[in-house]
Amino acid sequence: MASITLDHVGKSYTPEVAVIRDLSFDIKDGEFMVFVGPSGCGKSTVLRMIAGLETVTSGTIRIGDRVVNDVHPKDRDIAMVFQSYALYPHMTVYDNIAFGLQIRKLSAADIQQRVKDAADTLGLTEFLQRKPKALSGGQRQRVALGRAIVRNPSVFLFDEPLSNLDAELRVHMRAELAKLQRRLKTTTVYVTHDQVEAMTMGHRIAVLRPCGRDESLSNLTQIGTPMEIYDTPANLFTAGFMGTPKMNFTKARLSDDGREVLAYGVRLPVAPAFHDAALRAKGRDVILGLRSEHVGATHEVDWASDCHVTGTVELVEPLGHEVLVFFQVQGQSLSGRLRSHAALPPPGEPITLQIKSDAMHLFDPASEKRLA
Repeated sequence: MASITLDHVGKSYTPEVAVIRDLSFDIKDGEFMVFVGPSGCGKSTVLRMIAGLETVTSGTIRIGDRVVNDVHPKDRDIAMVFQSYALYPHMTVYDNIAFGLQIRKLSAADIQQRVKDAADTLGLTEFLQRKPKALSGGQRQRVALGRAIVRNPSVFLFDEPLSNLDAELRVHMRAELAKLQRRLKTTTVYVTHDQVEAMTMGHRIAVLRPCGRDESLSNLTQIGTPMEIYDTPANLFTAGFMGTPKMNFTKARLSDDGREVLAYGVRLPVAPAFHDAALRAKGRDVILGLRSEHVGATHEVDWASDCHVTGTVELVEPLGHEVLVFFQVQGQSLSGRLRSHAALPPPGEPITLQIKSDAMHLFDPASEKRLA
């Protein structure tokens, strides 16, 4: 096992456009780190630079105590699982898993034992003599995992390995991957655009965004545990990207005494977490953020509040265990969560919901950063 350190890492394909800019953070020995972000944010590029499949334009990457910028991929002691299974169709499951070990000229007995152990761990023992075409998608993905774990690498790298699976199998496989990592205790870097995968699998999450042409921007917007990222997003991008549906945002204004926020046509008391920041910014414009679970029906919510908003229903999405309702308030879109689907007003009808003001988020409209 080994830690990974990125120190001011950058990647440019042309002098004018940086794909990765000034990326610096540590991944601890044995940690499950998830890179999450929209398409084009550079998360797969970072993974490929760690693997040695992409060259580093600037900065250094360390695996353990060794700088690996110029180290060949095969000498980095990493194993990578790709989005496509990349199995050899003419080989059996056994031979697919064993191939990398045969290339390294391990003894036949050692190869056999490692393949057996991996097959037992992944539930592939009965499929060892089948070829990939005779396997389901989940079984093929497990073969790709087996090919990686037999090498006992210092680092696992996963590039969206579950995106080709159906929803039910994806849920099953992300649980299996998390359990496997806990058992092996191998440093793991996992790339995904799926927030649920990031929240449920990672010890920590690194949220990335496209850095664009603004040289002051890094791709990294925030790094932390799943609940740190969700409960205290550092900026508008992280707050809007993490969570489904995305966080409600609206332009708002702090009262002249800094004790209230004026938004949606009502006055909301400033949440305790923002008291000091609001006093410093009193009278100024801010961005108010509210998650949909903090907007609900008065008879269903478990918080005390006198803050009610009335709007016009635009869309109702029943999800079984809950209902998402999207409505317009003072020309602003707002989403809320209801626990019951009984007697829901149809689109075009008025609805009144309660806001949990203690759970608000406040951001600076200029810097887009959370008020500190």
